[in-house]
Amino acid sequence: MKLEEIRKLHQKKFRQEFGCFLIEGEHLVLELQRALPGDPRLNASEIYLTAEFAHWQTPLPVHRVSARQMAQLSETRSPQGIVAVVPLLPAAEISPATRALYLYEIQDPGNLGTILRTLAWFGGFRCLLSPNSVDVHNAKAVRATAGALFHVPIEADVPLETLPARFRRIAHLGLAGQSISTPGFRDFDCYVYGNEARGLPREALAGIRSVAFTIAGSGAIESLNVAASVNICQYELARART
Repeated sequence: MKLEEIRKLHQKKFRQEFGCFLIEGEHLVLELQRALPGDPRLNASEIYLTAEFAHWQTPLPVHRVSARQMAQLSETRSPQGIVAVVPLLPAAEISPATRALYLYEIQDPGNLGTILRTLAWFGGFRCLLSPNSVDVHNAKAVRATAGALFHVPIEADVPLETLPARFRRIAHLGLAGQSISTPGFRDFDCYVYGNEARGLPREALAGIRSVAFTIAGSGAIESLNVAASVNICQYELARART
């Protein structure tokens, strides 16, 4: 790609137009390269680097740019000297045993990044994002994933009402319901989490026949952060497998 086109990838409309997104920094590029054997489609990625990364070892195409050009490509105040242009890909095929975590209108890129890191750590789940959720490919979200987006199948713009056609048993987290420590919590195909401020719409939940579960707490505060809730639940599910 031309450098002026790469700069445009900072905006969602151009990511969609060009069919690719930008990652920046040594760690993210390393995670991209680690993911290549598992998803050969990522070999269409290209790396742009400055002289300080001339030693970089990679099977991907490499383009050398000046420090000034790198500053124009970067979205950070202190460019790290290496970026990659990565194709936007539909979620890779996965095992039928893989379950799903559904996020309803999640807005904070940091929360999304943390959740994807948790899913990558424990494995066994894909991530579904509802319409009106934060774009996982925007710069803040990409950085927050720390490369986890290359290791978790992600589907965007999945309407909540389509879940029953795909998943036989659906659970959601709320203030009411059984404790996640009950054995029944382990038996679902899809787990639904709500928006940071508004939670989940009650009418829609009734329509998808979702079963409610809760994380037991002291009640000193009104609710848990959505990323913290996912972390606790995924740990509980992973613990149940051991």
